[in-house]
Amino acid sequence: MMQGKIIVAGIGPGKYELMTLECAEALKNCDCIVGYEVYIQLVKSHFPEKEFLSTPMRKEEERCRLALKEAAKGKNVVFICSGDAGVYGLSGLIYEIAASSEEFKNVQINVLPGITAALSGSALLGAPLIHDFAVISLSDLMTPWEKIEKRLEAASQADFCLVLYNPMSHKRKDYLFKACQILLKNLPQNHPCAWAKNIGRAGEECQICTLGELQNAQLDMFTTVFVGNSQTKVIETAQGKKLVTPRGYEFER
Repeated sequence: MMQGKIIVAGIGPGKYELMTLECAEALKNCDCIVGYEVYIQLVKSHFPEKEFLSTPMRKEEERCRLALKEAAKGKNVVFICSGDAGVYGLSGLIYEIAASSEEFKNVQINVLPGITAALSGSALLGAPLIHDFAVISLSDLMTPWEKIEKRLEAASQADFCLVLYNPMSHKRKDYLFKACQILLKNLPQNHPCAWAKNIGRAGEECQICTLGELQNAQLDMFTTVFVGNSQTKVIETAQGKKLVTPRGYEFER
């Protein structure tokens, strides 16, 4: 039987206008769209004629197999992830499952990039990632907290700008506080930080703060946290305060 194909696509932060043209074209031309139920709702109104298949949270492997099975039937499938499918997304798991099964060995897999929260959040806040930066998830579902602690310690010692994904959830209410306590070993209380919530979706908001203030912030899984480096500063603009990390360009003041 003729095998179909899977395009694993990052749909960006959620706003249709922030989806790449390549991703939108793939969604327009596919037979079936598979994804986490929350992400399906972000694209469904733009492609109402499509077949949609979804699974709830914590059903990632089941979701990947569902997409592969549809492709194995000969369908052209788009498997959607938020942000970029290769940054805390499921493109890797799709490849792993396909490679481990004879059933899926002939399914063609392609990955399309998307705008990850580090980039969309940075644009909202100003320009905090102009210099070297590290991205760390505070979720310990797949990474031991002890390893996350070491990464936070090393990144703060190396003077990286930091982007923290998954800073807090109902079951992990104190993880952001614990992360800030680690960072405060090497950084001062007034160190410039910020967060961006619901980027590109209803309820979008962002705020610049200090590291001392950040440790007590009540955030959620839909928030991305930014921690500046030793050169990061808050700049007053016509649109309000912006977080900027200098690259080191020389210019006349």
